[in-house]
Amino acid sequence: MKLRTLALAGLIAVSGQQVAYAATASPSSTSTAAPLAEAFTKAAAGSEVPLDLLVALGYAETRLDGHSGEPSASGGYGVMHLVSNPRTKTLEEAAKLTSQPVAELKSDDAANVLGGAAVLRARADALGLDAAARKDPAKWYGAVAAYANAADESTAKLYADAVYEVLAAGVETAGVRTAPRAVQPELGTYADAEPRTLAAATDYPGALWKAAHSSNYAVSNRPTSDKIDRIVIHVTQGSYAGSISWFQTGPRPNPTSAHYVIRSSDGQITQMVREKNRAFHAGNWNRRSVGIEHEGYVDNASWFTDQMYRASAALTRNIADRYGIPKDRTHIVGHNGVPGADHTDPGPHWNWTKYMSYVTGGSGGGGGTNPHTPEKVCGSGYKVVDSQALGTAGTAYLLYNTATGYNCVATLKKISLGKPSAVSAFLEPQGSSRKSDSGSFAYYAGPVTAKAPGKCVKWGGSVGSATYTSPFEHCG
Repeated sequence: MKLRTLALAGLIAVSGQQVAYAATASPSSTSTAAPLAEAFTKAAAGSEVPLDLLVALGYAETRLDGHSGEPSASGGYGVMHLVSNPRTKTLEEAAKLTSQPVAELKSDDAANVLGGAAVLRARADALGLDAAARKDPAKWYGAVAAYANAADESTAKLYADAVYEVLAAGVETAGVRTAPRAVQPELGTYADAEPRTLAAATDYPGALWKAAHSSNYAVSNRPTSDKIDRIVIHVTQGSYAGSISWFQTGPRPNPTSAHYVIRSSDGQITQMVREKNRAFHAGNWNRRSVGIEHEGYVDNASWFTDQMYRASAALTRNIADRYGIPKDRTHIVGHNGVPGADHTDPGPHWNWTKYMSYVTGGSGGGGGTNPHTPEKVCGSGYKVVDSQALGTAGTAYLLYNTATGYNCVATLKKISLGKPSAVSAFLEPQGSSRKSDSGSFAYYAGPVTAKAPGKCVKWGGSVGSATYTSPFEHCG
């Protein structure tokens, strides 16, 4: 049975105003709103930003953790990740919009949330959202994408997709709670954003490809020029999309990159530097190592999900096998273990015992087995005629029933199995309207069926932000 997330109408309404749920008080005490919940309520109301969307953006950026005013790797501060670096100045913009001192915006959660809301509203104003449109979270997609200040549209879309996935799942942390709210966002110009490619040229099968800026790595010819005998584990100190964008940015005074970046929620992998080239990630070990970045912050264990561990372990095992690297802690090290390094990642919350058991035990990467098959989803008589892997997140399947002449599309997850998350499937006979099934599902999307006698079909699906759309094919 397919399980869907209950799509509630948003947050509890109090006197017509949406507010974040407060932390639950003990039975003998009076329930009062947590300070951060109050900050979001005030900021959302003042800037006329949908409250649950504002919370979702903050959660996607930082898990609502201000990190005591310490900056991210890309110079972002606070719960809302207000950025001050040579390319992006949202911290300074927030100071102008709110008249709050920069120091307060860096270290005070309430000021930071207020600043983030003001910047997001400014992005909405730039897109011409009027008062009526601002009440609909679906219409904020372009503003959310613009908030990312990403290096290109496809990375901005990746960022916005992550925010809307949080919105659909709901948030409950740091005294702030929002109900799950499934929204079909209006993509606008981002509907045609060029997707990151599942490039045949990637070194790891299933990895998505997004090239780092050429100033952030050195062209080389490894392992001919330099032997590769180390794998270095990093933590991004920032979000997945933000880190990808940062590695795309340059030239800058301190060039940095990594070969791979891995997402927390589902273990999706993006390769940014070919392994033959030297990414700038580990000082004197750049020549001899492959660097893997993991979305998150070293001081917050919630980022280090089992899906991330498994996906990373499968990647590490693959690299080790290809280069003959021993699968031990001498050759698979944290950034803090590189001689001369002044970094602390992956930090005390990284579970080396679990990780190395996945690397050496062969249990990484899958995140469990989906009990469903495309044939079971589509029904008796259907056979798979085509399929497309969606990175490590799942697979979209096209099936055909010769007895009935019907096509069927189903998308099966490989991650977050049994837990509702964003997944979709669609089928479009040439000359006919597209049929789709999308939402927060536990195991799969579909079946989507249609006849297409004498016609070609376009088909595809998504799991999270990993998507596939075929050309018109399988004609007749």
